[in-house]
Amino acid sequence: MKRFNLEIVVGLFMLLGFASVVYLSVKLGDVSLFDNDHYRVKARFGSVSGLKLGASVQIGGVDIGKVATISLDPKSYDAVVTLDIKNGIELQDDCIASVRTSGIIGDRYISILPGGSPMVIEEGGEIFETESAINLEELLSKYIFENN
Repeated sequence: MKRFNLEIVVGLFMLLGFASVVYLSVKLGDVSLFDNDHYRVKARFGSVSGLKLGASVQIGGVDIGKVATISLDPKSYDAVVTLDIKNGIELQDDCIASVRTSGIIGDRYISILPGGSPMVIEEGGEIFETESAINLEELLSKYIFENN
């Protein structure tokens, strides 16, 4: 009887430990399993060099979402970026999305400059005004080799 009680306590302890590991993995990994508190918007860029999945989407320095997917359009060779925007944040259809760098050599993120149109982008819509990433190495090489 004593051995049976000990096995039950050890089993419950193991289940509690496993549940704790799962909870911490979900929270620290910033994974949302069931809540749908965002909507998706697409944007096309000529270059998204250095942009990574999960990168921040900001308006005025405030996080409003993250980069969900990055893919290549095989016809136009544009980078198609899908953004997860928090519900309650309305993007006007004339807003401008830009790939920016935090600091000189920091991580890349998407900065959105709001527009003035009364029309808003719906779920699955697209941001048409975009500015691609600035390639610092390309600019430096042009400056160095054109001045000689």
